[in-house]
Amino acid sequence: MQSLMSIVGIFTLLLIAFLLSTDRSAINRRTVITAFSLQIGIAAFILFVPQGSSFLDVIVRGVQHVINYGNDGIEFVFGAKAKENLGFTIALNVLPIIVFFSALMSVLYYLGVMQRVVGIFGGWLHKLLKTSETESMSAVSNIFVGHTEAPLVVKPYLAGMSQSELFAVMTGGCATIAGAVMAGYAAMGVDLKFLITASFMAAPGGLLMAKILMPETGHKDVKFDAENTGDEAKAVNIFEAIGNGAATGLTLALNVGAMLLAFVAMIALLNGILSGIGGWFGFDDLTLQWILGKVLAPLAFLLGVPWNEAIDAGSLIGQKIIINEFYAYASFVQIKETLTPHTQVIITFALCGFANLSSIAILLGGLGSIVPSRRTDIARLGLRAVLGGTLANLMSASLAGLFFSLQ
Repeated sequence: MQSLMSIVGIFTLLLIAFLLSTDRSAINRRTVITAFSLQIGIAAFILFVPQGSSFLDVIVRGVQHVINYGNDGIEFVFGAKAKENLGFTIALNVLPIIVFFSALMSVLYYLGVMQRVVGIFGGWLHKLLKTSETESMSAVSNIFVGHTEAPLVVKPYLAGMSQSELFAVMTGGCATIAGAVMAGYAAMGVDLKFLITASFMAAPGGLLMAKILMPETGHKDVKFDAENTGDEAKAVNIFEAIGNGAATGLTLALNVGAMLLAFVAMIALLNGILSGIGGWFGFDDLTLQWILGKVLAPLAFLLGVPWNEAIDAGSLIGQKIIINEFYAYASFVQIKETLTPHTQVIITFALCGFANLSSIAILLGGLGSIVPSRRTDIARLGLRAVLGGTLANLMSASLAGLFFSLQ
């Protein structure tokens, strides 16, 4: 039954994207079929093929070791006693990891490692999907960095991009998460194996939805030059790279901490008001989470979540879209052990992306500052990009649920 619902959910998501397409006749079937096949292939290889699962386990252990090294920095700054006395806290166990990972990514970019990785995988994606080199490179970059940093890889080309290419860049950003933030989620207790798989599935998944929702209409591809990144502010040495990355990570960590503090408090206030209103009608348990769960439970059921867990899953998906994925993951880890492993997998994939309403403002501020001449286009495409990113995340969740149930 769960496998059947996942299949129904997959075709429902494709149908929604098709119905909302700006030009159905212009949809490139090869691009769509290949992107969809690639997304399926990644899910099957990792979640169904034993060798694929074993291969990813090796990667996960390596990434986890790197994260553990970040704990040395945490203990040096805050002291081992503080961690022992306070136990697990987001402030001590999650946010500092973001700083460390941001510094590490900065070093890898300084050394040229990430450019080479992005160039290889982006080139493969371009050849397989026949998408432009620029949007393919941006899609792969989004696996490793955030949706405001990834476009820097194609910065010189943004002004001349077609509407479809710009939309693909924005959708790819909404469909993925940054590597530093992924480390933070792992520190919270979210399964790192599924986070990594979801991130790689999001690259073809984002292009899949982007090219259905806003297909290309004859724009000539521009040759991508890996040396021409428009990055005038490259660090002069590895020490400056570490410092720049740490500073960027600190800003991100502080923003995440402030956002969580504000949103948790505001939602508690809202729930207090809703509970009071519900009390007038004899329903004291009325909360935002309950409302979102009821509204989105059918969607969660379509993804393959059992109906008895669909309200919880729908609530988490709603929190991710309306608030953000960090808040949703924080809520998820609190109820994770009450859910079946199958549902945990689906939720982990469904939440793994920046596709939320606040991302529209982030795209407008971040991407808009990189290419001011396209600010109007970015504002107009923002909501549709969030839709595309959401559909890509839900598609990954459906596929993950399908192959997990077939194990």
